[in-house]
Amino acid sequence: MKRKLLFILASAGILSFPETIFGQAPMLGTSAKYVLFTSSGAVGNTGISHVTGNLGTNVGAITGFGNIDGVVNSANAATTLCAADLLIAYNQLNVSIATAGHAAVLGNAEVLTAGVYSIAAAGSAAGTLSLDAQGNPNAVFIFKIGGAFTSAAATEVHLMNGALACNVFWKVEGAIGLAAGTKMKGTLIANNAAASMAAGCELEGRLFSTFGAVAIDGSLVYLPLGCSTPALTGPTSPSIATASCYALFSSNGAVTNTALTTVTGDVGTNVGLTSGFTASNVIGNIHAMPDASTGTCANDLFIAYNYLNALPSDIELLFPAQLGNKLVLTPHTYTLNTATIVIDTLFLNAQNNANAIFVISVNNSLTVNTNAKVVLLNGALSKNVYWLVKGNVIINNNSKFIGTIISNNGIDIMPGVIIDGRALTINGAVTTNSIMATIPSSCTATATTTGVYAINSNNLNKSVLIYPNPFCATLNIDLKDVSNLNNTELNIYNVVGELIMTKLLTNKLNTIETSNLTAGFYFYKVMNEGKTLSSGRLISE
Repeated sequence: MKRKLLFILASAGILSFPETIFGQAPMLGTSAKYVLFTSSGAVGNTGISHVTGNLGTNVGAITGFGNIDGVVNSANAATTLCAADLLIAYNQLNVSIATAGHAAVLGNAEVLTAGVYSIAAAGSAAGTLSLDAQGNPNAVFIFKIGGAFTSAAATEVHLMNGALACNVFWKVEGAIGLAAGTKMKGTLIANNAAASMAAGCELEGRLFSTFGAVAIDGSLVYLPLGCSTPALTGPTSPSIATASCYALFSSNGAVTNTALTTVTGDVGTNVGLTSGFTASNVIGNIHAMPDASTGTCANDLFIAYNYLNALPSDIELLFPAQLGNKLVLTPHTYTLNTATIVIDTLFLNAQNNANAIFVISVNNSLTVNTNAKVVLLNGALSKNVYWLVKGNVIINNNSKFIGTIISNNGIDIMPGVIIDGRALTINGAVTTNSIMATIPSSCTATATTTGVYAINSNNLNKSVLIYPNPFCATLNIDLKDVSNLNNTELNIYNVVGELIMTKLLTNKLNTIETSNLTAGFYFYKVMNEGKTLSSGRLISE
């Protein structure tokens, strides 16, 4: 009965487009949001795969997957509609008129321009196949294969001169089997047969079957961008107002440090005491006791917590105990409903949208394993990452954490941790031990033009601007007053006061190579004819 319904829907779709189509992209409908799908069959995974996009089956089981950056659907209204849309897309490709025939083997350093290519029987790909759009981003490539389709190990499909994976389609009248290490582009549809990807495969596109199993093994699979796909922006960012100036804060609990901790941003509590922090190691204010600032911060933090708590979730991550494993997340609101553990590496991919917001909501405790890290990709910014945690937070030794934590319980941060963000709680103690914490560039009360809180603590006239801070391979020194160009130099000292670098500043904007500086803390002075123009602390990552 279900297949009969799909046939009726597909037949209606066929009547809505011309009888002959020359190189036009098919209408994918709701199937465009799926990266792995079959109308009837199992969808399975072996090993650790990284999936961005929905996956589903209309008839069958889904097994073996960890967290994916998408929604998992099985035998529901969404999969029924997706199956119908997939059949329409298949039929549109099926009636497209070939512009060129092709031998059974594609690739081996071959370059093809846009068109509809037909292989009469079974086909394969090997070596490299380059698809050249000749400067036309709307160029469509369609491959109609009359039998099964396979790739040799390490086959690669390259896109040239504006070609987009969203405009590449493979219609296969049989099974699809991509061998280990294949890098494929486009939407692949196996008709009445299985589709599979071996270990180490990478697909920018989609892997579909009209009737057959879909299986991957330790693969990277992600939806293609472009073709009018709206950019992901995530939710609206919360306003944390005055809390943006605090790196470490509790609305109701002590804030306590052990050993050498360095902080860029304010430190304080609105109920209890703040202790163990040294003024020379804090670029910001240490609120030893509650005051007007901490009272305002507590109120603003409560408002932000409630806002994040009310956000509707886009995606539920189904395996909270293994958040990470090189999982890639895109701008969304994510929910994890039990105790969550960050292991290995978690990537946040802004897809080249610097304004994209990430919200990760944990409805229990959050633990960051030793040496685990959060990494930003493709324009993602730490100021746009928020973690709502309803339980306690433990960030273990030598991990690197990114984003603003707003918790409803205690926060414990262990030695060697680097935080590019904030650790804030509305209820519970905050403890730190030999960490480095730096607020992102969004302190509303005292932000400088670099966006970093009080970088130049002794630079009251702001004649010198030094950024970024923290820095990696380079450091920029902007001399606002051009009269200081003569005999001006930058001196950098280690933590025991030894001079380790001197650079003469001869331009208004100077870029200094700093890759030889190991991670840690340094002090600097910008001197002009024996006069200190600016001094402060630098952080090398």
